[in-house]
Amino acid sequence: MFVSIPSRKKAPFRWATPSLFALLWLAFLWAETRPDAAQDSLLLDWGALSGGALNLQNGWESLRDGTALRLFSALFLHADWAHLLGNLVFLLIFGLPAERTMGPWRFLLLFLLGGAVSNLAAVVSIGSPDSVIIGASGAVSAVIGAYLALFPTAKLGVVLPLGLFLEFVKAPASLLIGIWALLQVVFAYIGPAFGAVAWSAHIAGFLFGVVFALFVRAAIARRLRQRQGY
Repeated sequence: MFVSIPSRKKAPFRWATPSLFALLWLAFLWAETRPDAAQDSLLLDWGALSGGALNLQNGWESLRDGTALRLFSALFLHADWAHLLGNLVFLLIFGLPAERTMGPWRFLLLFLLGGAVSNLAAVVSIGSPDSVIIGASGAVSAVIGAYLALFPTAKLGVVLPLGLFLEFVKAPASLLIGIWALLQVVFAYIGPAFGAVAWSAHIAGFLFGVVFALFVRAAIARRLRQRQGY
């Protein structure tokens, strides 16, 4: 549990979240300007492919021939605007406070490793030899998991439709994230676009984020004490 202490020093600049936000935007815009044939080739060349493109039986071979890098490059490819914008919104909501606490380098490691682990989970669970896995959803799920582990008592603002009016209320983040996580489990089996959305990647990313935040919690506490001058 972290306690907020008035800072005696200027808060450090949070560059990881804005940088990732910009990179995701730029990668999508660049891909959209390519001809259709080039876009398809881009997905095949840089997306995480299930069913053999990633040699799961020989991890060293995958590292040596570069196919393992697909687990990372796939994070910066998105199917459409809705796919991208959904990830960007959640990245800002949960990424900025998480980075402020963790520091930019740990946050960047969380995003990249969480995304790679989630893509690997999707490769294993889908199994179809012709599936292309793309998007930063798994990495963003890792950020959400880390946020919950770091701020278990935090509250998030929610706009609820009440009759003809919209009411802004604050709800426990643990409740909202818990509902979100439960939906990921349900959607993994019976959800919308079953087979098109790698729900297993969301679940794996979320669990990775929780474990990662708990693992580095002591280091984060030391960082906060040093920042406060203790």
